[in-house]
Amino acid sequence: MSDFPNPGHDHDECADRVVRVARSVCRQRGVRLTSQREKVLDLLAQSHKPMGAYELLDLLAEDGKRPAPITVYRALDFLLEQGLAHRIESRNAFVACMAGDGSPDGTHDATVFLICRDCGNVGEASAENVGAAIDAVARQSGFTPDLSVVEIQGLCAHCSARGGPAAVQ
Repeated sequence: MSDFPNPGHDHDECADRVVRVARSVCRQRGVRLTSQREKVLDLLAQSHKPMGAYELLDLLAEDGKRPAPITVYRALDFLLEQGLAHRIESRNAFVACMAGDGSPDGTHDATVFLICRDCGNVGEASAENVGAAIDAVARQSGFTPDLSVVEIQGLCAHCSARGGPAAVQ
């Protein structure tokens, strides 16, 4: 299975699945997925490209009126805490968790983000073996990691197959 969506696929299908999982997870955990939090998650899931907080603010603007930045930051904090979104550190941006299985305890395998330098899409892959190696190195140093995330930049299979720069979308 590819960790990257096919170009031109139906983003609504991805977003619907992500939001359904989020509703279920929040219900299981007894936390509230407010309409604002759900809107932010839906926007993140509509694209496989990392989005910054101010980009989200612009998309949330209704009738030209942007919500206060704190609104988006609080929604993002909640989504990150619940494992429903991830921060891509190298881009100072966020993506929806596409690997979510609705685990009620919030556990998440180590994650590798595959970031295409051409199209900008981010693939999310579970990396159990990588996580085990990171945990072993951390234990040898007496360190207890809370989260293991690796970001790898390169070309996705779709861009590699095209053999050139991404077409303007």
